[in-house]
Amino acid sequence: MEKIGLFYGPKGGSTEKVAKKMAEMIGHDKVDLLPVKDSKAENIKKYSNVIFGVSTIGKETWNGYSTANDWDKFRPELDKVDYSDKIIAMFSLGDHITYPKHFVNALRQLAEILLPHNANIVGYVDTDEYEFEESTGIYDDKFIGLPIDEDYEPEKTDQRIQSWLDNILPKFK
Repeated sequence: MEKIGLFYGPKGGSTEKVAKKMAEMIGHDKVDLLPVKDSKAENIKKYSNVIFGVSTIGKETWNGYSTANDWDKFRPELDKVDYSDKIIAMFSLGDHITYPKHFVNALRQLAEILLPHNANIVGYVDTDEYEFEESTGIYDDKFIGLPIDEDYEPEKTDQRIQSWLDNILPKFK
């Protein structure tokens, strides 16, 4: 398997914690951890296997009204890449108690950027083991990536990551 580019943001907090845990489970020699805040399109182009990690953030950030967020700064770089030769997987952090109507909505926001650029997204996850009211992160009755709730279900994180990695790693080149 070729090396994986694991792009995550924001730096600090739960998204970075999960990205580092994921890299450890994959093997540090098989993955490069790359904060989106410090990345450009050229960084993505180096990898055939890409994992994007994002926290669920407000719509205003994706629309460019805020310039403080790591993903807001990185967002224009995503449009500069043709993903047709890449395998893409995504994970998103969310809070199913405080924001049950917006649980991991960032998955869809990211997918809607990548899909028009020929992205082959793998790693869909069944919704059955998650509690939430609504999520735009669902495609074809599954989450389009791995949902993680470090606020209220941190005890499930390791198993969720391992199961997801068991699913996606064989699909990588």
